[in-house]
Amino acid sequence: MTAEIESPAGGRQQKVQSAEVGVGILKALAELAPATSLSKLAEHVGMPASKVHRYLQALVDSGFAEQDVATNHYGLGREALQVGLAALGQLDVLKIAAPHLVALRDELNETCFLAVWGNKGPTVVYVEQSIGAVTLVTQIGSVLPLLSSSTGLVFNTFLAANETAALRELESASLSAKQLKEVDKHIKEIRSTGVHQIHGMLMAGVNAVSSPVFTMGNKLAGVLTVVGSASVFTSDVQDVAAKQLLKTTQAISARMGGTLPT
Repeated sequence: MTAEIESPAGGRQQKVQSAEVGVGILKALAELAPATSLSKLAEHVGMPASKVHRYLQALVDSGFAEQDVATNHYGLGREALQVGLAALGQLDVLKIAAPHLVALRDELNETCFLAVWGNKGPTVVYVEQSIGAVTLVTQIGSVLPLLSSSTGLVFNTFLAANETAALRELESASLSAKQLKEVDKHIKEIRSTGVHQIHGMLMAGVNAVSSPVFTMGNKLAGVLTVVGSASVFTSDVQDVAAKQLLKTTQAISARMGGTLPT
C-alpha cells in the first residue's frame, strides 16, 4: 500500500523537475536569442549536451523552440512568442495604448507601433499597419537600435543610464565622433520637446516620429512611433504627425498616472 501511495507522488515530483528543466532551457534560449548552438546552450544551463538535446527535441515538437536547418542553431519558436505576447498583453501600457494606436493610424494613415524595453533593447510589441509597404522595423518582435533609430533614441533619453549602458557602449563603438555629437543633439531635442523626428536615419527612404509614454512616478513605460515612406511621409506631413503623436502619448501617460519629466 505504501509503495502504491508513494509511486504516484514520485512520478509527480519527477514531472515537476522535468518541467523546471524545460523552463530553464526556454529561459536560456531567450537569454541567448536570437539563436544559439547546442554546445553554448548546454554550457549556459550547466547541463550535458545530450540531456539538453532531449529537452530541445520536445520543445521543438511542441513549437516552443525551433532549429535552423542551415546552421543547426536553436531559437524560440512560435508558441513561445505567443506566450510572450500574452504576457505583454497584461501590461497596462499595451492595453491602454492599443486603441490610441488604432485611432492614430486611422487619422494619419501611417503605420504606428508601440515598443517596450526588452532584454535585447527596444522591442516592437504592437503594430497598427497602414495600407502600403511593410517595413522591417514594423514587425512584432523586431529589436531596434538604441542610437540609430528614433524609437531607440527616446529610450536612451529617458531610461536610467544603467539600463541602457551595455547596449549604448556596444553601439557607440561603431559611431564616429561626429555621429556621437549628433546623438547628444537628438537627446537634448527629445528632452525639450517630448517628440522626435527622424529622416531616413535607420532605413533610407523611411521617416519616423517617436514619443515616450510614462507611468506612475514618471517612469518610461514604452515609446510610440509613427513610420512611413519618405515619398508620402514628407516633412510637412511629419510635422502634423508629430503634434498628433505628442497629444496621443500625453493622453496615454495621463491615463497611466505619468507625465513628461521636466
